[in-house]
Amino acid sequence: MKAARGKTKNQLALIEEWASESIPSTRYQGSKAKLVNWIWECTKDFEFDTVLDIFGGTGVVAYMYKRKGKTVFYNDYLRSNYLVGLSLIENNTVRLTNDDLERLLRWQPDQDYNDFISKTFKDIYYTDEENRWLDMVVQNMPRLGDRYKKALAFNALFQACLVKRPFNLFHRKNLYIRLANVSRSFGNKATWDKPFAEHFCNFVYEVNGLVYDNGRNNKALNLEGFDIEGDFDLVYVDPPYTSRAGVTVDYLQFYHFLEGLALYETWDRHIDYRSKHLCFKRRDNPWNDPERIRHAFRKLLERFRDSIIVVSYREDGIPSVAEIVEYLEALGKKVTVETLGYKYVLSNNRTMEVLVIGV
Repeated sequence: MKAARGKTKNQLALIEEWASESIPSTRYQGSKAKLVNWIWECTKDFEFDTVLDIFGGTGVVAYMYKRKGKTVFYNDYLRSNYLVGLSLIENNTVRLTNDDLERLLRWQPDQDYNDFISKTFKDIYYTDEENRWLDMVVQNMPRLGDRYKKALAFNALFQACLVKRPFNLFHRKNLYIRLANVSRSFGNKATWDKPFAEHFCNFVYEVNGLVYDNGRNNKALNLEGFDIEGDFDLVYVDPPYTSRAGVTVDYLQFYHFLEGLALYETWDRHIDYRSKHLCFKRRDNPWNDPERIRHAFRKLLERFRDSIIVVSYREDGIPSVAEIVEYLEALGKKVTVETLGYKYVLSNNRTMEVLVIGV
């Protein structure tokens, strides 16, 4: 296979400086990308130096606090999200180079390639050619050596995978939506059909540009929130959302393909082969259980009772905003509630975004 090339312009150039207040672009459901300025305005007047983002997800909030000069600890229990945090929160200086891209985008004659994606996910998410490309690139990752370079490459790869998916999700077997020659009221077929390599190089350019040294020793963690050790001035809590009707957002199931890329060598062990779209086996997670989520909240808030606690929430969740206020007041916190009307992507309803702050 020849090197895959797209319209990369100057994308492969090593960027030494990045002066803007950019944040990582993201296509994740529930991302706070458009809310980070509001979150900063609601918290900037508190005295704090260290920040823990327990459910780090896309990393946009952690990255905002990093740009503001705080020492940031990013955490997420998904390995794929952890790699995003490693690339942009813990990493202060390392970037990908032209040579790194060459290593990733060329079929290496000395490499014995596995064709796991090609065999397992045929006709589910991507075309045969795209599956072969993914098998190649993910197995070329070890050639980068440096863990921050690998994390940056995975970050770019995840974003490339998302833009080529209808709804930016892996929740059903629906490659046919991309390939059908019909008129559509959603999506962008030109984006779906653009070669993976071109998307990937564009996102490498983006993540390279976001690498930022704030002069602090920031850290990315891959733990359950209850297992995080240490003390932090401010703790930001943005847990998976469960509606009053008991409908929950399970990020592992929505983005299991990205988690599989991050766990390529053991991917087959995690798959639920009974599902049509070959999602991951479900993990025990109290944050996705309407019967256990209240206890999880109380336990987590108790663990960080000595910190400023900022809970990012929606007005119609389980537990209710009033319950969260009660939990914090029971810990002796002075509580304020900030609200902002907001409409999420893929949602037809405008909801009230809420910050419950306990000091």
